[in-house]
Amino acid sequence: MNSDRAEPGIVECERALALDGNLATAHAWIDMGKYYSGRGEETEGHILKALRISPRDAYASAWMAFAAFAKFGVGKDEEAAAWASRSIDASPDFMTSHFVLAAAFVGLGRMAEAREAVRAGLDLNPTFTIARYRASPSSENPRYLAGLARILDALRKAGVPDR
Repeated sequence: MNSDRAEPGIVECERALALDGNLATAHAWIDMGKYYSGRGEETEGHILKALRISPRDAYASAWMAFAAFAKFGVGKDEEAAAWASRSIDASPDFMTSHFVLAAAFVGLGRMAEAREAVRAGLDLNPTFTIARYRASPSSENPRYLAGLARILDALRKAGVPDR
């Protein structure tokens, strides 16, 4: 999803929910759209609804990771760590969760744990680098990009290779 499509995507998901309020994926995509459109502080309510509707959903771990990224992007590092940990508990092989946990630990000043989380992420995907992550931004929204810059800086500090 990119920022010029995030807001229309939110509207489409809201239409879908008007027809069936139990579409877990629509709830989750609303909050993901909010994240990409720079509204990270709002990214949690619909994910919580999605998890209530479908707690064992195949995408639940990804939903939780998005909540973690959004929380970290707005400086709520403790909440980001909690969401990332929850995502890892749901799916230990979802490498993205390990990297957002590492970023949250950097924000909390817990560097040894941040390095450990990076090692776990790199064990799952040894080719993950700052350059690759930066090369695929999902939005041009300035608030999203500020949060992304904070994540990239934290990942670098935690030991993710630049290239």
